[in-house]
Amino acid sequence: MTDSTNKSAVDNSRRDFLSKAAVAGTITIAPGVLLHRTAQASASSGSHDGAVSSKNRWGMLIDTSKCANGCTACVDACNEENGLVGNGRPETDTQYIRKVTLKNKATGHETSLPLMCQHCETAPCADVCPTGASFVRADGIALVDKHICIGCRYCMMACPYKARSFVHESVQNQKLTAPRGKGTVESCTMCVTRVDNGGIPACVEACTEDNHNALMFGDLNDANSEISIALRERGGKQLRPDLALNTGVRYQGLNE
Repeated sequence: MTDSTNKSAVDNSRRDFLSKAAVAGTITIAPGVLLHRTAQASASSGSHDGAVSSKNRWGMLIDTSKCANGCTACVDACNEENGLVGNGRPETDTQYIRKVTLKNKATGHETSLPLMCQHCETAPCADVCPTGASFVRADGIALVDKHICIGCRYCMMACPYKARSFVHESVQNQKLTAPRGKGTVESCTMCVTRVDNGGIPACVEACTEDNHNALMFGDLNDANSEISIALRERGGKQLRPDLALNTGVRYQGLNE
């Protein structure tokens, strides 16, 4: 058998494996829940003002000086919005947002901040995904197409922010706007369904309603948007800027 024949056999075997694995990954979804209903998770999905395009770059700005230590308003809202609570357990096994505390070893100053998928322009999760299930939309929102996710978890290992998790168990009482599936990887979607219908992420809404105003959402490509003006006037840092990922989430107040 020639080298080209061997290569062809390997390629065919790999494609067959990925095809079967992708199908297997979809049959664990709860009856009646269609994954494509969540904002039509593809680069050609629709938004409230037309097809998704690079005209917008959705992003979030987090002012850590306003983020109270011990406050979980954003986490709670995210859990509720995405159906991460309940399922027969007292606490969720998965959180798209987690509160972390950064401590300056030199000064002892501590900073509390929410950490989630950073929605990188150059996303390591998408780079290592063998099926294309992990991808970044033209408007900057990073998503997982659970129809073709095979649960290899390469994206979890590649993410420098540890922002992705794996669904180990069957999911009950999930929401049509945020479907989940056993054997797939998931993370913050920046509440893509809300955004595509002209809304804002649940975490931002909850923080604003609690009058903390630590989270801001908007279009980074619009120079006149509130988020762009705030970044221009007060600056904003990326977590791990050395990786040059051009994240959609920026932070203020990390200098202390």
